[in-house]
Amino acid sequence: MAQERAPGSLTVSQLTAYVKRLIDQDEVLSQVAVRGEISNFTSHRSGHLYFSLKDEGSQLGCVCFRGDACRLGFDPEHGQRVIAFGNVTVYEPRGQYQLIVRSMRPDGAGELAAAVAKLRAKLEAEGLFEPSRKRPLPRFPRRIALVTSPTGAAVRDLISVISRRFPPAHVIVVPTIVQGEAAPESVARSIALASSACRADVVIVARGGGSLEDLWAFYDERVVRAVFACPVPVISAVGHETDVSLCDDVADLRAPTPSAAGELAVPDVCELAASLERLGGRAYTALERVLTGGGSRLEAICRRPTMERPLSVLEPRWQRLDEAGLRATRALDLATERLHARLTRTDLSLRARDAKLRGRLLGFEERRLRIADGARRARVAVERRSERLGARIGAAEASLRALDPNQVLERGYALVWRHEDQRLVRSIAQVQPEDGIFVSVADGTIDARVTGTVTEHPDV
Repeated sequence: MAQERAPGSLTVSQLTAYVKRLIDQDEVLSQVAVRGEISNFTSHRSGHLYFSLKDEGSQLGCVCFRGDACRLGFDPEHGQRVIAFGNVTVYEPRGQYQLIVRSMRPDGAGELAAAVAKLRAKLEAEGLFEPSRKRPLPRFPRRIALVTSPTGAAVRDLISVISRRFPPAHVIVVPTIVQGEAAPESVARSIALASSACRADVVIVARGGGSLEDLWAFYDERVVRAVFACPVPVISAVGHETDVSLCDDVADLRAPTPSAAGELAVPDVCELAASLERLGGRAYTALERVLTGGGSRLEAICRRPTMERPLSVLEPRWQRLDEAGLRATRALDLATERLHARLTRTDLSLRARDAKLRGRLLGFEERRLRIADGARRARVAVERRSERLGARIGAAEASLRALDPNQVLERGYALVWRHEDQRLVRSIAQVQPEDGIFVSVADGTIDARVTGTVTEHPDV
């Protein structure tokens, strides 16, 4: 008999579900960071990651689902020390508590450096750092988007430098998180927003100095790919001059500090004004030199004799023009006379040839008549010959029809062949009873068998 359950007892599933609710409702466990070493690492074909975090005294089961795994920014490995961020829950089928990892980064300078080197090699192989793809900055940008923390010193320095150097530029601050677990996704989203909604001519990604852990968001693969995909030029100003992040490598231009990024992004209006003033002075000097030289040349031209008596230049040309007209008229008259003489000779020659051609045409007409008569006689001879040939052909056709075996068959006769050797049967001696024969008549062939033979012909 089954043992009755004691009052107030719980099943294993009820107890597990109760513990799960307690853990899921705990504020501390809903967002926790755990430091440890990866062990039992498995990358499932579904894209999910299963592993344990362990230290000297304990270990914790972890799972990182595909949507979060593809945003990690590095490839976790067995034995690697990491800091995992997520929430603790209970996996009810096994009754085990585990950490659902939402994000993760290497722990320690050595681990971070190794992860950076591995990611750098991967992105470099894809061509993200190629110098040939880097774009020049616009000379006079109208809209500049600052992707940075809205409360940091970097944004104040950038606004101050840009406003002082180039007041016409419109500065747009795109607030973003620059440190912590949510920083990589926030920076990547802000870069996309700066180039689309803000319609910026240039984007500056900036953050003040800090340790490698503080600047880790700018080594994240999501941020690097967002800078690469940005359709407008990007200036990276992350950390101090000695800090070179992956964001710096992929950007179109790297600035050692945020202030230097502001100086690189816009020209200095004071320098532009001084340059314009210098160019204006040079233009004035060149124009004055041109005017002075032109005045001197104009005075020299006015002193020439031709300017005092302008018609003295035209009068000789008029006389030469009259003489040329007379020569042209005489030449035209001479040419006309010569052409008239040639036309006269040509007319006489054509008349003589016309007479000859008329004589030849008469001879041609006589020949044509003789040829027409010969053709008529030949046609009559051919027609008579054709009639005689037609008669002979008709007689030959009649003879052939008389000799045609089919004509014989149509009169009621038949042809007989033996089955075995296909020989024509001319005598009853060639067949025996039960021999197979073919009997051909006018409209087909009969397949028959011999039942017997008689020597007399039946009366028909």
